[in-house]
Amino acid sequence: MVLKVFGNKKSESQVSSDMEKQRRYEALVRAWHRDLYRYAYWLTKDQHVAEDLVQETCLRAWRSLDSLQDDNAAKAWLITILRRENARRFERKQLELVDIDDHQVADDARPSEEASVEQQWLHKQIMRLSPEYREPLVLQVVAGFSGEEIAEILDLNKNTVMTRLFRARNQLKEFMDNQTSGQRGALNG
Repeated sequence: MVLKVFGNKKSESQVSSDMEKQRRYEALVRAWHRDLYRYAYWLTKDQHVAEDLVQETCLRAWRSLDSLQDDNAAKAWLITILRRENARRFERKQLELVDIDDHQVADDARPSEEASVEQQWLHKQIMRLSPEYREPLVLQVVAGFSGEEIAEILDLNKNTVMTRLFRARNQLKEFMDNQTSGQRGALNG
């Protein structure tokens, strides 16, 4: 007796389409995983939360991969998903607050002690910026986005983004000038 099963078999075109989607997804994750993690860590200051955030981002990206029309826009698309996932974390539960000055970003490179101190100081100064200035600056400096991409991610006008970037840099310059004048005053006093 021969049994035939109908309806359980995928057509060759469906299998081919599924394989193409899998290849496309894997290529996107390989290309942007480090940037996603770096940005997630910057947002969360916690390795485990950042890893979870990237994992949730990748899961959502897989589910909605068909909505990505242009692979050249993949990085901005993924960062937008990550930002939304991060926002969902706060909707779900109230998190324990920690002093961000107690944490620093892990870096595989071993900078000199002076460079490390400068990097920590700069990180601290960036964190002093209000979120409206800090977020575009981090997206530009850490994630490497252009003004147009940042505008799209933050759902802002490009001119607004450019103004915020300009003001963020000016505030950082003021912080630096204040520290320099303070050090000069200490040396002269």
